[in-house]
Amino acid sequence: MLLVSRLLLSKVWLAVACLIVVTSCEVRGQTITSDDTARVLAGMAPQPGSPLAALTQDPGWRRHAAFFDNAFNQLEQRQLSKIRTWTDTNAAAPRPTMFYFFSGPDFLYADAFAPKATTYVMAALEPTGPIPDLGRLPRGSIGPALAYVERSLQSILSFSFFITKNMKVDLREGEIEGALPILYVFLARTGKTIHSASLIWLDDNGVVHAANEPPARNATKGARIVFAGADGVEKTLYYFSTDLSDSGVKASGFLRFCEPLAPGNSLLKSASYLLHESSFSQVRSWLLKNSATIVQDDSGIPLASYDARAWRFFPFGRYAGPIDKFPGMYQMSYARLFERAQPLEFGIGYRWRTRESNVLLSVRSPAADATISAEATGPAETAPPPRARRAPRAPEPIPVYPPPPRRDEFFLLPRW
Repeated sequence: MLLVSRLLLSKVWLAVACLIVVTSCEVRGQTITSDDTARVLAGMAPQPGSPLAALTQDPGWRRHAAFFDNAFNQLEQRQLSKIRTWTDTNAAAPRPTMFYFFSGPDFLYADAFAPKATTYVMAALEPTGPIPDLGRLPRGSIGPALAYVERSLQSILSFSFFITKNMKVDLREGEIEGALPILYVFLARTGKTIHSASLIWLDDNGVVHAANEPPARNATKGARIVFAGADGVEKTLYYFSTDLSDSGVKASGFLRFCEPLAPGNSLLKSASYLLHESSFSQVRSWLLKNSATIVQDDSGIPLASYDARAWRFFPFGRYAGPIDKFPGMYQMSYARLFERAQPLEFGIGYRWRTRESNVLLSVRSPAADATISAEATGPAETAPPPRARRAPRAPEPIPVYPPPPRRDEFFLLPRW
């Protein structure tokens, strides 16, 4: 009898042990989703039952979560909520696509300025990095890994922009690297749910390829993130690590990729005045041709590059000139334009204090394109004889427009 009892007990223990092994294997075999990864990086609890839930018990993660809760709450009150209010009032006819060049991984402000876009195209020099995988972190390393994330975000949380030279170091250090972890944090903190994330590359013709395909010699590497907001509408974020100078875009298919998505609404912020330089003429011309609206600070496209016949300008805030780091970038025409600017309730750009910031909303009139084209070519029968020469036309002054129109006036603009 005793022997039978022992045999039965051993079988019970064996069954329990097998159950434990199977359960353990199932837990280890669970897929760690990109959304749960984003939430943990952002200091937010993952979904119930997530394999990453154990990381939230680490004291380093709890400190990180408290830090981000406070930082993002302050940012929401100080800037983001005010930007969304400004956008809702002044950009009432959004396009499906938002172009944000020289962006770094700054989805935070892309979302604030274009919350209704369904496709976001961001481009900068910062490396994409691998798909974040917190399941591979060594035991006890979550604290130091999250410290990297915090350090990478210090400047944008405080001043609204990334410091490029710091990012060259920050995005290549630690267990978590590249722009993707930062994009994950911003997506999670803006209430988005990530459905999928993948690495991609573009060939010379702008065709998208999966990362597992052998890349071409001049491949433009990037990432594609599919996500949804609270309304459930599925959206796509593209981030490309690419050189936007003339030599860079000539050697890549980036602008060819963008063309089918145009026209879009464009954002230029803290762009190092690169679009003022002749070596960035192709991207400058492309944006002017393929943007329905452009929201920028003075570090974006110089006012002299706009054709005043095709654009209407609506200035907000105060133009105080460039900071000392960018001497020689003062624009007299910009100063004249801002003499009648509307108030701005938030800070943005290099002059991030509210009373020093400027935002220019430029709205393109599609009807003007035909007029400008006709003036450029002219009807054949009225063209002057070959020897006749027209006197050069004096440059037109940059107009100062009245306050922005009512919301419904934007809907009167022709839709492309």
